[in-house]
Amino acid sequence: MIDEKLVRSKDELLGEILRSMDKTLIAFSGGVDSAFLAVRAYQELGDKALCVIAASETFPTREFNAGVELAKEWNLPLIQTQITEFANESFVANNPDRCYHCKTGLYVHLIPMALEKGYDYILNGANMDDMGDYRPGMKAAKEKGVRSPLQEAGFFKEEIRFLSKEIGLRTWNKPSFACLSSRIPYGTRITQDKIDKLDLAEEFLNTLGLYQVRVRYHEKIARIEVMPEEFPKILKHHEHIDAKLKEIGFSYVTLDLQGYRTGSMNEVLASKKQA
Repeated sequence: MIDEKLVRSKDELLGEILRSMDKTLIAFSGGVDSAFLAVRAYQELGDKALCVIAASETFPTREFNAGVELAKEWNLPLIQTQITEFANESFVANNPDRCYHCKTGLYVHLIPMALEKGYDYILNGANMDDMGDYRPGMKAAKEKGVRSPLQEAGFFKEEIRFLSKEIGLRTWNKPSFACLSSRIPYGTRITQDKIDKLDLAEEFLNTLGLYQVRVRYHEKIARIEVMPEEFPKILKHHEHIDAKLKEIGFSYVTLDLQGYRTGSMNEVLASKKQA
């Protein structure tokens, strides 16, 4: 249940935080959080809030294009750029600190852009929910001086969705999304072939009208995660799904009975600590 009075006080605080920065460069993906942050920054700072969206090997083209279209829709100042994650051996090795190396690479790319254009602050869309899971990318942000205004104002995802809907942002009910590398178990090397298989599999499943989808890569096995209430939809189309994912390159197709949850690949880390 949303406490509207509390949410509006957080929004006022967010406005104060943004105005105190004057000129900001925002790491923009077009997702729920970065879209809300970008629009609020534009409302407070106008053209002094610059969004940067980065294409990469693990960020689907459809997501990149959707982000660009959203920026156009809201007249957000936007720069499109390109990063190459596969050039970073620490990233493709896919150890548990993979996200740290990914975010470090992104911020190292953005810092010179900010300096060149006279932007004093780089912002990301991290919120309070991100503090409840294993997030090595947050360490990278801290090391590189990147700020998280939504966290600073105390925003949770549900509150961001609430205000996004209120101001007319169509991302208010957009499913959560993380880069495709997060579908691959730690210790399994990231390759373009694996990323492409996951991209094709999730793109196909999205055509079935599923709200939240993850396909986890386990060599020859594709482990599908959807919300439990959407299990019947998966079972209704099970033959088509099985055939399509095998056509993509998987030998076995499974449905995770626990359903979709964020950070499911981190569960193995918790079990190792307990052992």
